[in-house]
Amino acid sequence: MQVWILPTERLVAHMKKALDVTILGQKFTISSDADESYMLKVADYVDSKMQELMQSKASAKTNVAMLAALNIADEYHRLRDAHDAIMIRLDQLSKKLSVTMSEEG
Repeated sequence: MQVWILPTERLVAHMKKALDVTILGQKFTISSDADESYMLKVADYVDSKMQELMQSKASAKTNVAMLAALNIADEYHRLRDAHDAIMIRLDQLSKKLSVTMSEEG
């Protein structure tokens, strides 16, 4: 099975590297233009989430994969919402600072 990880931080096309990883005891080949250390970090994160679920519930691997995907998606959306709120606040503070500086100048 081949999995493609497409990092969002890179817009320039680079040669994809293949890396074998093990997730929940199953070997996968993942391909990406990201650094090998990043690819391993992502695979380890998914594996750890699935291992957590396997320890807490006696479920089939497909159920664990679905639950892990839902948990990871939940984490992603919570972090994205927090990031968006921080960016809005940063923009507000930047505008306030700009107004204050122009009033003093």
